[in-house]
Order: sequence, then C-alpha cells, then structure tokens
Amino acid sequence: MREFASGQIKKGVRSIGFGGDGATWGNYALVYRDAGGALIDYGRTGYTDGNAFSFTAVGVTTPDLWHGLAVYAIGLAEHATDIDLTLHSPGLGSAGAPSRGDGADQAIFVKVAMPLGHGFSAGVLLSYETSQFNAVPTDGSSGYVKYRTSWRPSGGLGVTWQPHERVLLGVRALFNNDWEVRTDQLGTAEGLARSYEYRVGASVSPWKGCLLDAGMTILDRANAIAGTHSVQVGPNLGIEQALFESHLVLRVGLDEQSPAAGLSLRFMPIVLDVAYVHNMAISRVDTLFGETNNAVLVTFTLDYQRIVLAAARADSR
Repeated sequence: MREFASGQIKKGVRSIGFGGDGATWGNYALVYRDAGGALIDYGRTGYTDGNAFSFTAVGVTTPDLWHGLAVYAIGLAEHATDIDLTLHSPGLGSAGAPSRGDGADQAIFVKVAMPLGHGFSAGVLLSYETSQFNAVPTDGSSGYVKYRTSWRPSGGLGVTWQPHERVLLGVRALFNNDWEVRTDQLGTAEGLARSYEYRVGASVSPWKGCLLDAGMTILDRANAIAGTHSVQVGPNLGIEQALFESHLVLRVGLDEQSPAAGLSLRFMPIVLDVAYVHNMAISRVDTLFGETNNAVLVTFTLDYQRIVLAAARADSR
C-alpha cells in the first residue's frame, strides 16, 4: 500500500512525472528552495480489476529560518477498501487463498534542508508511519488474516551539488524500518520489515527551460516473517520543458519500470502539479493487487510567503 502513497509523497508530484528523479530536483537537500509554501496532495491508483488506493496529504514549509535552512512537514492518510488479492498465511493454507480486505496507512514526514555553499546542499528526512490491513477468504473457507506495522526509527538523507546553473548532481538514501505483526486463527508472527533505497542521478539543462535527468535506484528489501530478501536496480529517466515564461511546464519520464508524464501550471503565488503513472510501483508490488494500474497525483501549492511580503509592502506605502 505504501508504494501508492507515502512512497510517492517522498518524491513529490513534480519528480514523479519526471521519472522519479529523487536524487536531483526531488532531493531532500533542496527542500529549502520551497521555503514559505503550503500544499495539498491527492492521489489515486486504480487497477483494471477494480482495486483502488487513494490518499490525501497536507504539508507546509517554513520560511528561511537560518542561513537558508527550512523545515518541511507533511501528514498523510491513505485508504483502500474491498481489495481483492491472494494472501499467504498459515491459517489460509500453504497455497494461499483468494481474499478481500480493507487497509489504511498514516504517516508524518519532516524534512530539514539548507545550502552549504560552493554549490552544495544537504537535507535529512525523519518519518513516522504505521499501517493496517484486514482480510478474509473469498473462496468460502473460514479464516482471517490481519497485518499491522509499528514504527521503528526511519528516515533518509540527501546531498546535491550544483557546480553550474545548468548542471545538478545528487545522491539520496532512504531507510524505512517497520515491526510487522501478522495474525490469523492459527497464531501470530512478527518481525522486522525493512526497505532501503539508494539513488544517484544527474540533471543537465541543454537549453533554456529544458532539463534532462538520468539516474538509478537500488532497492534493498527484507521481510523477516516471509523470510525474503531482494535487491533490485532500476533506471530513472526524465525530460522537462518549460513554456510560456514557465507558466506551463511539461515532463515525461521512466521511473524504474513505470512510464510517467506530468505538467505544472504556475501563476504565482499558486502552482498546480499533476502527474500520471502507468503501472505505478509495478517493480515493487509486482501483480499482488492486479496486472495493470493507472495512477494520478495532484498537488496544489500556495506560496504564502509571497502573499505576506506583498501585504507588508502594501502596508509600508
């Protein structure tokens, strides 16, 4: 479930349409460039089999606090009902059972970033997240299964370097840790579920308003209950072009195995970002919830600092 909500919030809607460029323009280290902004997010991922996941989120970034330092905080809630899938749990049989269930996810993320000089910037992420999913078999058999996750220390960090106005290099690491509990009629199993993500990327502007972005993601995941461990490597590719004095920005990209596209409408102090992804997170959740999905994510951002400064100038006259 998290791959459809909190995993995307950490990137940002602009970065999603830009190929998930979490190491460059979506890096935690550049949060300070959005100082003085507030936003509302909405996202929905729908599968062709009817399964659907939706989330809403609200966030705010402080003004410049000290030498460019800014703090960004966002809260998120995700819901999914009547999800059809096959689950594997001792109480459901060794082959697994077709099941239907409801789930939810709640999270708070805080990012802190500042410029360091000589083109370098650094940022950190602190996260708190829990989730739940309850399901019952749909094949007529008795039983149930409940999943719960409890928070364990999680977060991330990022560094960017912009040696020239047309070039940006970055690295980012994310460490998600959860204590997972699975309960069915035969008992309870618990253990650590972790997902570590490493990104590296570069962005170049070959002409005015254009950005070319390329990088890769290394995903290292392990689940103690399932007894699994995997390492995956995927590409991040994107192109963005600003038009009409940057009032309209168009972008397309490839996030691991998921093609994406997006646009931004900018009429300051308001910005509207929209992203579309085909087969969101397919490289991570595979076909657990269905064969094909389509996702739309929208962010409405208000530059409240601009409004406050304009009001102050008006009063001074």
